[in-house]
Amino acid sequence: MAISDPASLVTLQTGRPLSERRALALVSAGTGLGVAFMLWNGTGYEVAASEGGHCDFAPQDEVEDALVAWLRRQFGHVSYERIVSGPGIVNLYRFLRAFRKTPEPPWLTERIGLGDAAPVISAAGLSGEDPICDETLTRFVRIYGAAAGNYALTALAVGGVFLGGGIAPKLLARIKDGPFLHAFAAKGRFAESMRKIPVHVVMAPDVALLGAASCVSGA
Repeated sequence: MAISDPASLVTLQTGRPLSERRALALVSAGTGLGVAFMLWNGTGYEVAASEGGHCDFAPQDEVEDALVAWLRRQFGHVSYERIVSGPGIVNLYRFLRAFRKTPEPPWLTERIGLGDAAPVISAAGLSGEDPICDETLTRFVRIYGAAAGNYALTALAVGGVFLGGGIAPKLLARIKDGPFLHAFAAKGRFAESMRKIPVHVVMAPDVALLGAASCVSGA
């Protein structure tokens, strides 16, 4: 199943691409934030690697202003990867817990202590068990959308934006019904143009391996 296989994709925004074979962007949140661009060379797409995940995070409101200050005290430079990633979910949750001055419930502390905190926080947010976890996911989705929109503008990826990585499929319900697309399009004078860009979630779990195999085989 390849990224071009419609069965491997969930469309968030159909858009109105100007033509086929235009630039594409891949934005993949997982253990980190991977970004790549695909450009048509006349016979096929060439992939341009990127370290776009380390670009400066741009806050959009007062809460995110406070988030930047909180992260800067810990890390110095604040990139999108500090938020839009598995560890970023944990960073965002810890910030919101302190920002809202809301103690962590004992049952959540116990669950988090059993292993990776990000899936626990995500599960509690999706189920509505904890309001801070719920806010964490909403804020995460908003920032993910804003970042994806920035990368789309950078590459003029009017052919489409694809959300890869392991997080988007797991948070699909929140991404579809949350503020992702609003933040994606909130680019001032380019807002209407952003709404014309197709946006898809890559659901195939092995798409990275398929891509590597394709490179090795020369396909």
